[in-house]
Amino acid sequence: MESSGTFLGIPSATSADLHGVDIAVIGAPCSTPYASVGPYCKDAPAAIRAASTPYSRNRHHHSFDLGGQALIDGVSVVDLGDVPWDPDDHDSNRTAIRETCEAVLAAGAVPVVLGGDDSIPIPVLQAYADGGPLPIVQIDAHLDWRDEVQGERWGLSSTMRRSSEMAHVGEMIQVGQRGVGSARPTDIADAEARGVHIVRAHEVHRNGTEAIIDRVPRGGNVFITIDVDGLDPSIVPAVIGPEPGGLTYFQVIEIIDGVAERATIAGFDIVELMPDRDVNGLGALTTFRLAAHAIGRISRSRRG
Repeated sequence: MESSGTFLGIPSATSADLHGVDIAVIGAPCSTPYASVGPYCKDAPAAIRAASTPYSRNRHHHSFDLGGQALIDGVSVVDLGDVPWDPDDHDSNRTAIRETCEAVLAAGAVPVVLGGDDSIPIPVLQAYADGGPLPIVQIDAHLDWRDEVQGERWGLSSTMRRSSEMAHVGEMIQVGQRGVGSARPTDIADAEARGVHIVRAHEVHRNGTEAIIDRVPRGGNVFITIDVDGLDPSIVPAVIGPEPGGLTYFQVIEIIDGVAERATIAGFDIVELMPDRDVNGLGALTTFRLAAHAIGRISRSRRG
């Protein structure tokens, strides 16, 4: 049964009913926001699903971005709805996100997470602790290597540092950095010492995406995480810190496609959409389209 309230009208399900499921869409409205900003992306999963609704009847039509059906036959994709969250209990938020992703992985399915604030990739990646090494490809305007901000070590500016500390995380490729963010020179040095491959936005515009894809290990699994401020604000204006010079839609598509050609996309998340700052729904539409494209690539891999 289809539901217009789900992503692309796909069937809804619970984490207790994942038998035979290939891909599970998970809404994660809030993990660990700073007190100074609060749950600034809590409405993002709903906005992304709403942006997908006009396309739900056409999800088996031809996608020119994918070169075939948007969702291919024979692959089961479900929507688990939103993970419960508490604005005052960040520990429980992280636990709920991690446990939901763990249930999806235990069932042999692939999590596709719709955020939500920028700290959400931390508990999502924690769910992969039984595997590894798991390379990460991140798209973001910022480096996210602060050890703490305002006394908080699990917040939006620390996502990649906390991820780097996970024993099961392998190579890290961070793409799209530009402008001035929270990163200090010591944070850059720490990332480089860890072996992070940093590909700034202007390098992507100058040289294309080939060098990024060449960094992705062949075979095995890769996790893709996208902070939508990594894209140019002309197509995703709805972010907390818009920066000019971001990646284009098709540059991000090329990265997703390139990863899929070299490896298996073992998980995907997309975060930081702020619906109350959107312009004519453009940011939600772009975010939905990228998530749908990732699902299309993952579904092709599942079908072999």
